Amino acid sequence: MAPDLWSSSPGPAGRRLFSPRLQALAALVPGATHVDNKSGFLGRKPHRQHPGVLQLPHVRLPPALTAAAQLLLLDRAVPSVEEKVQTLTNYLWSRHLPVEPEELQRRAVHLEKKILENPDSPQTEDKLREAVLRALRRTTYHWQELRYNEELSLVYMAARLDGGFAAVSRALHEIHTRSPQFQPQTLMDFGSGTGSVAWAAHATWGQSLREYVCVDSSAAMLDLAEKLLKGGSQSGEPYVRGVFFRQFLPVSPKVQFDVVVAAFALSELPSAADRAAVLHTLWRKTSHFLVLVENGTKAGHQLLMDARDLVLKGKEKSPLDPRPGFVFAPCPHELPCPQLMASQPLACSFSQGYHPIPFSWNKKPKEEKFSMVILARGFPEDANRWPRITQPVLRRPRHVHCHLCCPDGHMQHAVITASRHGRDVYRCARASSWGDLLPVTTPPDSPPLPTQGPPES
Repeated sequence: MAPDLWSSSPGPAGRRLFSPRLQALAALVPGATHVDNKSGFLGRKPHRQHPGVLQLPHVRLPPALTAAAQLLLLDRAVPSVEEKVQTLTNYLWSRHLPVEPEELQRRAVHLEKKILENPDSPQTEDKLREAVLRALRRTTYHWQELRYNEELSLVYMAARLDGGFAAVSRALHEIHTRSPQFQPQTLMDFGSGTGSVAWAAHATWGQSLREYVCVDSSAAMLDLAEKLLKGGSQSGEPYVRGVFFRQFLPVSPKVQFDVVVAAFALSELPSAADRAAVLHTLWRKTSHFLVLVENGTKAGHQLLMDARDLVLKGKEKSPLDPRPGFVFAPCPHELPCPQLMASQPLACSFSQGYHPIPFSWNKKPKEEKFSMVILARGFPEDANRWPRITQPVLRRPRHVHCHLCCPDGHMQHAVITASRHGRDVYRCARASSWGDLLPVTTPPDSPPLPTQGPPES
């Protein structure tokens, strides 16, 4: 066994050696050989501040937004509000995409064949149709559009304002950290809801942004978002200036925005055709970054991967900007998602801690689990293509487990040690968290690592 590998069991000479399985993992890690120090951070910053660190500390809502939300909920006095908040939260988290008509037809044909195989099956066409419809109702997810009136908008605010703000803040922080020279002036938020995107963008870029366009089909939700901006009333001075509300997307193809955001909005559209039409419109209106955020579930991740592929493969060019699109985050490539290609598909999700609005039922810090895709106009070489850490980092004595999505489109379970991979790589890995980038270079011809089970401690 290699003498420079360490583990949790004592060896014959009193040393602690790696198990054979961990030794094999460490030997097969492709490319984690040296730190990418093009920015020259080594020697100037501690390893815990390496340029791939993207995780935010626990996020807090701006005090003005917290105060306005508390005032609005207190004034309206929604009955059984805590119970309604929990019910809506559970519903939104467990929600699936609507079944497409083609899939519904396929299921109906399959059920009809199964019913006809039964000797006691209905004999008339009308009875057969009724039997198929009954079976479809029992086995098909019934998607329903949420129609936000004044009360449901307030319940949504109490349930999702803080968590949504945390997820969007983390996504925008990625752009701000990796492209500090980018200072957007205009932003459009599709499906703006409570307006949390405008608040998060203002907290990220401050006075750089001069125009925010918030688009939502619900007049009640737009009214609530405007009240939140004005401290809980219709007549106050807005905390963020330059915010405009409208129920429809801007029609003119010449209108573009530096940043376009759709947070928890695509999943509210009734069909794949509607999502495709909206995505084409949003991309045409994007001059720099398109930010898509959804729940950190398999359904949310699949929706975002479909959206990513739709934009990347689209032949439609903006009349104002012929530059192609590429994935800025989280993927370090434009290849098929390895999480979905696995034998047991997993959602590519991230977690952001936040302090909730201090309602009576909201006392402890929480974690928002979300999936995101950030698409940018330009070319992939414009961005760092470092491996993305896709699971919590496991820190063990003298070695670190990192699950990485690599630029070659493969997942890697890397066991990193100082002796095998170098002190700088090891210290950067040990200082990293779930969702960070590991600033290492990887050889293009490295073979993918076979899928491994849970790591040994």
